[in-house]
Amino acid sequence: MLRRLLGLASLTTAGYLALARRPEAKHVVSRAVEEISDDVRAAKERDPAATSSFEILTSYSGLHALWLHRLAHALFRRDVPLLPRWISQFNRFMTGIEIHPGATIGKGLFIDHGAGVVIGETTEIGDNVTLYQGVTLGGTGKETGKRHPTVGDNVVVGAGAKVLGSVRVGSDAKIGAGSVVVQDVPRDSTVVGNPGRPVLLQGQRVGIPDIDYRHLPDPVAEAIKCLVTRIVEMEQELDEIHPERRSKHREAVTETQRILSELTRFDEGAGI
Repeated sequence: MLRRLLGLASLTTAGYLALARRPEAKHVVSRAVEEISDDVRAAKERDPAATSSFEILTSYSGLHALWLHRLAHALFRRDVPLLPRWISQFNRFMTGIEIHPGATIGKGLFIDHGAGVVIGETTEIGDNVTLYQGVTLGGTGKETGKRHPTVGDNVVVGAGAKVLGSVRVGSDAKIGAGSVVVQDVPRDSTVVGNPGRPVLLQGQRVGIPDIDYRHLPDPVAEAIKCLVTRIVEMEQELDEIHPERRSKHREAVTETQRILSELTRFDEGAGI
């Protein structure tokens, strides 16, 4: 842990010293201090496990990755050769988070846990975005130009979600854990599934951004419910047309209920 912090501090210091030789050095340093303060504040607001500013500064890989990225991005924008990529790879080695130096990131990004997060070169991230572990903001092939997502403000992307291609994620949207998004996401919507399907929400959520994984809508389940409802209606219509089949129908219903009862036991941890 100590070696990791020393490596992070030395590389960051070296980078800022290089930038400090420029005329706008004083502004760069003051902005860096302000950004770090905002980062710590965002972590306190969105992570209930955070206990102190010192813990956040020394223990949060997501913040360390973000700070190193800012250094790499500043050098990348100044057309410094090779060094931004070296910093990016060092960042990945130290934190488990890979952010291309070309990615544009707004204020208040919080990467919770962070392991396995990948952010591509032409990604654009707005303000106050939250990413959980295993998130990929990536491309879909070998196309050139703008090929990574554009994420709006106040977006939450759940653990393991993949947002692929030059798609736009509207502000205040939520992407559920494990979703695969390959199309634009409307503003104020929740997207779940593979491929991701949006479910529009009424109004804008107020408060700390979060995802309640227990109550995410399931479009596939809703479609199955509609089919089951229609099948029940057709069975009732057939019983009215052919009264003699009612006894067989009751036996079939009883058997189906028995099978369903056995299947639902697996959801309760009974095993197979």
